[in-house]
Amino acid sequence: MTPHSDRRACFARPPLDKNPCEITRAATLLFASFAILAPLASAQLPGYKPANLTFDSTCSGDPLRCTDHHQNAGNFNLAEFSDDNFGGTADRDCSSAGPNPCPPDSDAVACTREGDPNCGRESPADPANHPGQDLKSQPPVEKFRSPNPPEFNRDIYYRNKLEFSLDAGWHPINIPFPLDVFVGDNYNTYPLKYTLVPVFASLRWQMNNVGLPWILRGNWDLTLTGSVTAIPRGPESHYIAYLMGIRRNFVPRKGKIAPYFDVRLGFGGIDAKGPEGVKYAQGQDLTFTVNMGSGVRYNFNPRYALSAGMNFMHISNLDLSESNGKPNWGVRNYGINVYGPMVGIDVRLGKPRPQSAQ
Repeated sequence: MTPHSDRRACFARPPLDKNPCEITRAATLLFASFAILAPLASAQLPGYKPANLTFDSTCSGDPLRCTDHHQNAGNFNLAEFSDDNFGGTADRDCSSAGPNPCPPDSDAVACTREGDPNCGRESPADPANHPGQDLKSQPPVEKFRSPNPPEFNRDIYYRNKLEFSLDAGWHPINIPFPLDVFVGDNYNTYPLKYTLVPVFASLRWQMNNVGLPWILRGNWDLTLTGSVTAIPRGPESHYIAYLMGIRRNFVPRKGKIAPYFDVRLGFGGIDAKGPEGVKYAQGQDLTFTVNMGSGVRYNFNPRYALSAGMNFMHISNLDLSESNGKPNWGVRNYGINVYGPMVGIDVRLGKPRPQSAQ
């Protein structure tokens, strides 16, 4: 008996070569399999870049409720779309307790802060998801700059600093008195020559801080000096005096060398030989002195320094021996005018400069 020709007959199990319905069904299943496997096979090809999703958090009227939205923003991993990574749903209530609460580092936490002006705005994409992004677009990293160190010389030249200095010189060069032209005397030297070896012990008080610009930059110090001078060449043998003066320190901004110029005036006693008849010798024991010097000072540190320069030394009695009340005294004022090199050492007295005063 011939079976009915209906749809159920196609699903009978006769041999494939004798039933065209079985062939049709097998071909349909094969094409369906290709349609399902083709996208997965394409994902394994090199260079394939599927769409990437990022998440944006916005808030509803309730500041504690967050909603995640998916947007295309770059590469992603297929495993990232599991329920475990997303907390089981794309829309969650951050304020509700559950097995998958909002992660503490997500943008949902920022939305829970009331009054946050960035709440509901689109979050920027993670730079790590853009491997081709130009690194030059990143904001430059500002380098930390240490403050400028304090100036070295400001720890040496400052107001109210006290120093002790000891200077010694050798003055064998005889010259005319520089002020002879102003007192009406002849600008010349005398036949009697002198050599003086002065030793100065001084107390220096710096009166101000460093000031003024450019080559005038520096400060002043007041100098009180006691001196003992040996006279290896000349009729007299020694001279003892007390002097006061000022010194200008020219302080550079850099370096340990500072030039100086000083002037000192004083009075003292000498074993005069003029009254004994020695011509061109000093007319009396009481004499006055003028010292002018210049040089440079090298500062090892704020406590110790060395100085070296040239010094001019004048000794005379200011014509007092010619007007001594004795008309026949007849001893003229012949001064001593010599100059030569002088070196010394400077030592700070007391504590270093307070840091608060710098």
